[in-house]
Amino acid sequence: MTKNITLAVEEDVLQKVRRYAAANNTTVNALVRDLFGKIAERSSKSDKAWDALFRATDAEAPEVGEITWTRDDLYDR
Repeated sequence: MTKNITLAVEEDVLQKVRRYAAANNTTVNALVRDLFGKIAERSSKSDKAWDALFRATDAEAPEVGEITWTRDDLYDR
């Protein structure tokens, strides 16, 4: 389902984008929709990459034995 949004864009920027869209046989709407889609996809890929990194880190976490020392043992006082 698509949703309509309202954007505020400088007039000179909009004119240049309209010319670009016309020269590339598309619309400003299609350009914005494509850009938003790419941003969302990139964000999703980034989230998946971070999740994979955390899973790998958790899987490779070293096992730590029982702590048999105290803080005072670590420092000469």
